[in-house]
Amino acid sequence: MLRYVLPVVIGLIWVGIFSFVPEPHRRRINAVVVGGAGAAYISGGSFGLGELAFTTLMTLVAYVGLRSWTFIGIGWLLHTGWDVLHHRRGAPLIPSVHDSSFGCALCDPVIALWCFTGGRSPWRKRQDEDLGV
Repeated sequence: MLRYVLPVVIGLIWVGIFSFVPEPHRRRINAVVVGGAGAAYISGGSFGLGELAFTTLMTLVAYVGLRSWTFIGIGWLLHTGWDVLHHRRGAPLIPSVHDSSFGCALCDPVIALWCFTGGRSPWRKRQDEDLGV
């Protein structure tokens, strides 16, 4: 049961922590992080040149994400799919933690949903409204 709940909680903690970062820094930081997530599996090389192609795709998505929460959300969903492929192949994100890709595949959509709502902060509502977010 914990293997299902903990990744969702981690995603919610991510959202909670990053909600304290004011806009537009919140969006920019999240774009950079999702771009970095695209390279998370590159050292494993389980999919050969596909790993490089995926990293390139995620870099492009992250670049557009610098100005678009929607693209950041798309990036997290792309990473979710990559997590599933790696989990099914038996090549986890953290080699010593068998279910790490599985957990990441549950955590990433939580972050993506938040991004699709515009990365809004429940803590800084007035400031976000003032910025037109």
